[in-house]
Amino acid sequence: MRLSLCLLVSNELEGCKMDVPNLPLEDFEEVYAVDPGSTDGTIDYLESRGIRVHRQTKPGLNAAYIDAVRLSSCDAIVVFFPKGTLPVEDVLKFRPLLEQDYDLVIASRNVAGGKNEEDGKFLKPRKWSVLMLAYLAALLWRREGYLVRDVLHGVKAFSVIGFRRIDPLDTGLSIDLEMVIRSYKFRLKRTEFPTTENPRSWGTTHFKFLPTGMKLVKYLWLEMWRKS
Repeated sequence: MRLSLCLLVSNELEGCKMDVPNLPLEDFEEVYAVDPGSTDGTIDYLESRGIRVHRQTKPGLNAAYIDAVRLSSCDAIVVFFPKGTLPVEDVLKFRPLLEQDYDLVIASRNVAGGKNEEDGKFLKPRKWSVLMLAYLAALLWRREGYLVRDVLHGVKAFSVIGFRRIDPLDTGLSIDLEMVIRSYKFRLKRTEFPTTENPRSWGTTHFKFLPTGMKLVKYLWLEMWRKS
């Protein structure tokens, strides 16, 4: 199996400096990045490390994934966000599972052995919300196979054939949840493995809790009426 590693970045210079030197780039048949137009030096830094950077053709997280697939010449793609919050060695855990014919593999913060950045806190609104979405999506669309617990984590791998069957929307930021739901609809083989997420040591998330949540609710309503 030929495997691409795609880094999705947007003004992530500090995260790239933390993660990129430690990524096992030589274990992939091709490595590239997709960027919507960073202004903090991210693009120059990645290119100085020998990583091709492609400008997104449209704004939005969904569009970034679609570009990642369009640019790949391989059988499957690992998507990684270099933010300095996850073990970089996670990228090596995808290939053995993809070679077992899984179409979707997610690095999960919500399965046994995994850790969410909120796990040391009494209140865990983000983690609880993700789990609620996971069980709601499974209740509505899952008819067989594995129940995904971390439906909003971007660090994942997927087969190109599976992605094309999922046929995600080309706008918005529903892609993580959408790939899980559509994998249920099309009965694609899916799994997770545990990962450990640490809080950001710099900057803030690009996906604010309430605005993101409202957009995902809108997506769920759309998916209920969307033809397979």
